[in-house]
Amino acid sequence: MHGSYLTPMSSSSLSLSPGTVALSLRALFPSASFVDCADICATSIQADSRHCQSGDIFAVISGTKESAEAYIPQALENGVKAVLTGRPLAGLRVPQCIVADVRKAYAILCSELADRPSRHLQTVGVTGTNGKTTVNWLVREILQKSGRQTGLLGTIEYHDSVTSRPSSLTTPDAQKLAQLLSEMAKQNATHAVMEVSSHALDQSRLAGTELSVGVVTNITQDHFDYHQNLENYTVCKSKIIQHVKTSGTIVLNEDDLVCRSLTSELLDTQNLLTYGIETEADVTLEQLRESVTGAEFDLMFEGSRVPVSTSLLGTHNVSNCLAAAAACLALGLSLTEISEGINSLESVPGRMESVNSGQPFTVLIDYAHTDDALRHVILAAKKVTEKRVLCVFGAGGDRDHSKRHLLGLAGSEADQVFITSDNPRSEDPEKIIREIAEGCKTQNVIPELIVDRREAIYRALTVAQEGDLVLIAGKGHECEQIIGDRKIPFSDHQVVENYFQGLHSENSEKIPA
Repeated sequence: MHGSYLTPMSSSSLSLSPGTVALSLRALFPSASFVDCADICATSIQADSRHCQSGDIFAVISGTKESAEAYIPQALENGVKAVLTGRPLAGLRVPQCIVADVRKAYAILCSELADRPSRHLQTVGVTGTNGKTTVNWLVREILQKSGRQTGLLGTIEYHDSVTSRPSSLTTPDAQKLAQLLSEMAKQNATHAVMEVSSHALDQSRLAGTELSVGVVTNITQDHFDYHQNLENYTVCKSKIIQHVKTSGTIVLNEDDLVCRSLTSELLDTQNLLTYGIETEADVTLEQLRESVTGAEFDLMFEGSRVPVSTSLLGTHNVSNCLAAAAACLALGLSLTEISEGINSLESVPGRMESVNSGQPFTVLIDYAHTDDALRHVILAAKKVTEKRVLCVFGAGGDRDHSKRHLLGLAGSEADQVFITSDNPRSEDPEKIIREIAEGCKTQNVIPELIVDRREAIYRALTVAQEGDLVLIAGKGHECEQIIGDRKIPFSDHQVVENYFQGLHSENSEKIPA
């Protein structure tokens, strides 16, 4: 799977003191070259010079904006004994291991030093533009409900199967990933499910981690500030297939045209499971019935069926249920176990999450921040709403500008639109809002433009009438807003609760216009 980079653990391990893993870099990376040494014995590695200690190896991994070579002096000062680099570096007083791909080598070495934790777990990786978190939570719920101890890594939390902590990245960096998977194995987890971002795939964070199942939910425009175009983005997403075991299973959404194109990327020895609502697929459904409280349907696979009831709202979440079902079928679970697991998941934080304070209309909070996701959640809301759908949304600053017009176009599907700030970061929030509003003009929709997000939410709640549905999109579970270089406590859920508790007049930090 890793080509010339990786050899079996037994050939690269060195004898050292009990409890310490030591690896021969020459054995681990046979195509590498070495400067000032014949081999390097690795017991620990760091990619952040600030964290380096005596005896570490420093991986020279540059970011998108700066070169890591500038931090080598700090790493040397902190006592590193060698560097892992992509090119020979002049003037160093420590040995160098030169590899073709430093990020990949670093991730493999992190995994090896942690005793390759993914080999002790059946691991499911979920990627896609939308739906990763929900599919992740569904798979975990199905596995746990069936008695399989399961860890989780994703946008909302890292969970070692016993304890939870807030997540910092959708997919952690390679060293943290190896550490977290190792913690799961030590807690006697048998399964792990993880969200896999396009950034993580592009940066080879999963090198050294083998997946039993890889899921691709869909591929639409997102992160073009990083990937530039859909072709590059698709290539990155397809890399998840390379991390699935040669005998593992890839799950693809047959309803998504780009997903269908990935079939040709599979190895002959890998298995394919497809799912779909609108097209013929391996895992599908019949008798779909949707309402404001969720959906019911018959789950179909290989001629068998089982009734399923989910409290997750929207056709897109029904599709997520099918994705989770396919992943769990690949792991050997029965349709009955899958049905029971889907039925037991009440909600996913910030994903079509209902806020009920006794008001005569529905309030939903969702993380949708791409045009495809926003359109889907609005259409899902319209399908189950008696009267109007009112939508509050914005777009993040310092991110892909090209999707702002598309967000405005998608938001125009709602009956009444309130465009506001998301995380403006260093950009002028009014400028972001105006760019989104240009998309609304295409549909002759006249949105209300309100820079302060709290005020925009209050405005939507104030004008909502009995039978309406207020959808607050973009931030979902997030509990802070990024304005400039500050992170300010902010929760859409809490803002809604404050409104209904009569706390409209509380002092709040305004977003500078």
